Amino acid sequence: MSAIAGIFYLDGEPINVQYGHDVMKALQKYPTDAVQTWHLDSIFLGCHAKWITPESIGEQLPFYDYERQCAITSDAIIDNRKELFERLQIEPEHQKYITDSELILRAYYKWAEDTPKFLVGDFAFMIWDQKQQRLFGARDFSGSRTLYYHKSHAKFAFCTIIEPLLSLPFIEKKLNEQWLAEYLAVAGAADGVNSSITPYKHIEQVPPSHSILIEKNKVSLNRYAYVTKGETLKLKSNEEYVEAFQHVFQEAVKSRLRTDRNIGSQLSGGLDSGAVVGFAAKELQRVNKPLHTFSYIPSADFEDFTPKYQMANESPYVKLTVDYVGGITDHYCDFKGKDPYSEIDDLLDIFEQPYKFFPNAFWMKGIFEKAQEADVGVLLNGDRGNFTVSWGSALDYYSVLLKRFKWIQLHQELLAFRNNVGGSRLRYLKMISRKGFPLIDRLFPGDPPYKAPDLINPGFAEKMGVYPTFEKYGIDPTGWYAKADIFTERIKHFEDVFQLNTSGTLASKLSLRYGLWKRDPTNDLRVVQFCLSLPESQYVQNGVDRALIRRATENYLPDQVRLNQRIRGVQGADWVHRMIPNWGAFREEVQQLRTDSRIQKYIDAQALQAALVKLEQQPVVEDDTNPDYRFLMQALIVYRFLKRFD
Repeated sequence: MSAIAGIFYLDGEPINVQYGHDVMKALQKYPTDAVQTWHLDSIFLGCHAKWITPESIGEQLPFYDYERQCAITSDAIIDNRKELFERLQIEPEHQKYITDSELILRAYYKWAEDTPKFLVGDFAFMIWDQKQQRLFGARDFSGSRTLYYHKSHAKFAFCTIIEPLLSLPFIEKKLNEQWLAEYLAVAGAADGVNSSITPYKHIEQVPPSHSILIEKNKVSLNRYAYVTKGETLKLKSNEEYVEAFQHVFQEAVKSRLRTDRNIGSQLSGGLDSGAVVGFAAKELQRVNKPLHTFSYIPSADFEDFTPKYQMANESPYVKLTVDYVGGITDHYCDFKGKDPYSEIDDLLDIFEQPYKFFPNAFWMKGIFEKAQEADVGVLLNGDRGNFTVSWGSALDYYSVLLKRFKWIQLHQELLAFRNNVGGSRLRYLKMISRKGFPLIDRLFPGDPPYKAPDLINPGFAEKMGVYPTFEKYGIDPTGWYAKADIFTERIKHFEDVFQLNTSGTLASKLSLRYGLWKRDPTNDLRVVQFCLSLPESQYVQNGVDRALIRRATENYLPDQVRLNQRIRGVQGADWVHRMIPNWGAFREEVQQLRTDSRIQKYIDAQALQAALVKLEQQPVVEDDTNPDYRFLMQALIVYRFLKRFD
């Protein structure tokens, strides 16, 4: 794992090496095993490395090939090494020792600008081609590693992190209002729809699934990967589908265990992280190596108020998984004294931008701290699982059966689903009818759905043209896809790379901060492509949602977890409870938003005023989903960020 950096003088003038050293100095706050630089004529490359894989120990990076006259600096772990060994004809005696960076460079010699199409893993890299006098780089399909850059008429600079670029005298620190407008207007955790811009006017980023070429004073971005559904895989039986899935998923997990340090995994009481842990632990048991698991639990004095079908403290299910799987050193983390309000500044330092997932951000950061203490080199997780391995909403699938007039199958499925989950079959039928035929809602409208207050000032939104921009992506003024069902949203999740960018930024920057690598087998490109190729009937059958992963984890997870359809974990439900000791300070600070010009032009004043009125009341711990609380926390995070431009 590395923070990489570089400067290229586009006019061919000799490089000012001091600028390169200044960038590298700004990276000193991150854990490192080696800091190395290389420069020649008008190019400077640097690498601030933390060794994760056995091959990376003592690696020379940047690496310069004197024969080919190419240099590389990279932040990469490549997972399809065996495949590349064959394609690139790497001699058997060299395969054990060749680094991932050298593999990328060898791939460049063979495939040039098509190189990233052949790579599976988490990567961001830049290659200087001396003969061609060009700089080429890429970011993996989901943006698991960040890569920022600046270009002026005479200079190009890049880095894994934004802050070192701002240390350069030729880069002005200025707010990018277009980025801020999209951030405030788009729904969910996404930053915006344009993945090439950043909060800083003069700094851009390479989007996920894109390569970058700097040649003849021109910067070109090219999308090299389109992850789409493709042709449906047709096998003879359910057993064959499970066997095929297990083969692909096991390889994805195994390839992510490549470290000489300890291996950890986030673990909730659910299927995604549970599947990762189940497969990883079995692999590690073969080499007598324990798996460390890290699970978030609410503070000890928190009383769970969630409905009976939800669970704020998932530790009972976590312990079932730990005891069943074996070979696990389990850690339960309540992060006493930590809360979303007290962690804002540190999280802004890490992410270098505002963030929306504040109920969970503080404990996600805390998991990395605990993993670092346990000398974990690779921290597994199952974050992409909802769109890949554990895909399968029963009611949405049943709406498809209804529309296709497969009523006998629907009748049988509903009977089985009711037996598994409980509830009324008639109630479910009404729900799937409305999902399948939205016209029903227009002909027989009920109460209008609740709409959370918009963060963005309407005047600012109009000035920046944010909604016309959204329209190009099929996004309406609510900030999300217009009238899209979950099947369309799944396709969009991988087609529109802005959805991938946020999670990639989170993983990359937390990894860099704590000197370990967050790795997600459910996000493996091979797993994603396999899961997208399956017929929907593999994901819902016999009244079981998320059916594929439930069948595939037999003998990997306990049945109480594997077959649980009645209770869902809800992490972060205690965030209001945690903030009670700081509620007075929170209330006092958000009052400043009424009058501070730095925030007024960006935030909806009416929504702000309405939220502040609600805040005058005593906080209610059970109001963890209160839209006014959430509005004010998100506005405050933006406010704190804007103050950094003073």
